[in-house]
Amino acid sequence: MDLLADMLAVSGVRGTVGARVAAGESWGFWRPGIHGAAFHVVTAGVAWLGLSGQPPRKLMPGDVVLLPNGVEHGLSSDPGGAGPSDYAAEVVRSDGGLYRVGSGPTRTNILCAHYEHDPAVSTQVLALLPEVVHIRADNGGGCLGDTVRLLARELAHPQIATAVVLDSLVDILLVQLLRAWLAERPATSEASWLGVLRDPMMVEALTKLHADPARAWTTATLAAEIGVSRSTLSRRFPAVVGEAPGAYLTRWRMDLAALRLRDTDDALETVARSVGYTSVYAFSRAFSRARSQPPGRYRVVSRDEIRAVSRTHEDGRPVVAGVPGPNR
Repeated sequence: MDLLADMLAVSGVRGTVGARVAAGESWGFWRPGIHGAAFHVVTAGVAWLGLSGQPPRKLMPGDVVLLPNGVEHGLSSDPGGAGPSDYAAEVVRSDGGLYRVGSGPTRTNILCAHYEHDPAVSTQVLALLPEVVHIRADNGGGCLGDTVRLLARELAHPQIATAVVLDSLVDILLVQLLRAWLAERPATSEASWLGVLRDPMMVEALTKLHADPARAWTTATLAAEIGVSRSTLSRRFPAVVGEAPGAYLTRWRMDLAALRLRDTDDALETVARSVGYTSVYAFSRAFSRARSQPPGRYRVVSRDEIRAVSRTHEDGRPVVAGVPGPNR
């Protein structure tokens, strides 16, 4: 099992192209905060990224930048060239349309995209990243550069199903950005799920838990599976992950159970067994503690939210914050 791939799949991270920016001279626009993560790829030219309270960042051809929390920000042709009064969010978040800014011929091309994740899952990847992840073209490695070039060619010469290709490339770029960020990230004492990916022992431990979440795991049995002492695992796991093995396993089980309750008609007994509970009563108590409502109630409420979002997309009104749109 690939741990990062499993986490991205379960947490429902998906990218969607927002718009293509073709910029000339003397341009700038500001985007208010969005639900989800904002993502920009500079395929040609130069742009400046501005965030409130931070110095501007220069983006060069091939650079990619991710704003995991969707904070408000500006893009412009020069430092300080866009401020909160320059709103163009609705245009930039259009469905892949071309957005022309500035005067004269096009000098800079930017692909704007955004990522969303399934709010039913508490174990997330994007939420653990810093406010800005900027990977420069010369630091991302060959694979990232190759994907950016593919993206640039698809934008320059759109063909049948270009939208599908762009969305797929955006998903690939996220994985490559995470690889590059992890490779250049300095070692810190901060414990988080992403720290696991740099620790082979913890990768093996979490892979065991993810592969068989219904097993009656204990710290001792998990330690034996990966060939370390119980005391070593008890010390290392919270230092890297940020919580004890049992706490992490319970949270992961509740994430899996939440998805199954919402997306299937499986009986509570079946859902309980799938995440390691032989008693529906014990499962209901654990789920209620984690989600502040019993499983049956959660199933009804979560499905009502999905129906509400579906109606929203059908009539064209804005999506309710905190609820993702339907899968592509």
